[in-house]
Amino acid sequence: MWAPRYGASFGQAVGRFFRKYATFSGRASRSEFWWAYLVVAGLSFILVTVAIAYRVATVEYRTYDLGGGQVYQATTPPGPVFWLLLALPALWWLATIVPTLALGWRRLHDANLPGALYLIAVFVGIVGIVFGLLPSNPEGARHDRPEAGR
Repeated sequence: MWAPRYGASFGQAVGRFFRKYATFSGRASRSEFWWAYLVVAGLSFILVTVAIAYRVATVEYRTYDLGGGQVYQATTPPGPVFWLLLALPALWWLATIVPTLALGWRRLHDANLPGALYLIAVFVGIVGIVFGLLPSNPEGARHDRPEAGR
């Protein structure tokens, strides 16, 4: 489990993503990184899209004639279902922020770079994608720490 899984399938990569939830040591292959990235980004996109679609579908525009030629337009405030749907992506983000950082950290180890560089991706999102594209480097094996008894 400590060694990178080169050529990991979708199921293997997602399983390792959650099993190695907060493991910042060791390495992660490109396939591990990209399958997990696809799941995290894809589910985030779906959850946000559902919340926005619900709000767009349920918004009501009301026009009020206040007399004297003044017209007031208002939209209905979002209801509790919208706020629940909006909370789901936030909860998903909270649940996946640590394993996403750990996976990026391990991915950089596989490219023989210090994992802390992945913190740049927190502020500059495209950097995380670029780091994910870096090829593996055999010298990255220095980050491997076989666990005793496994």
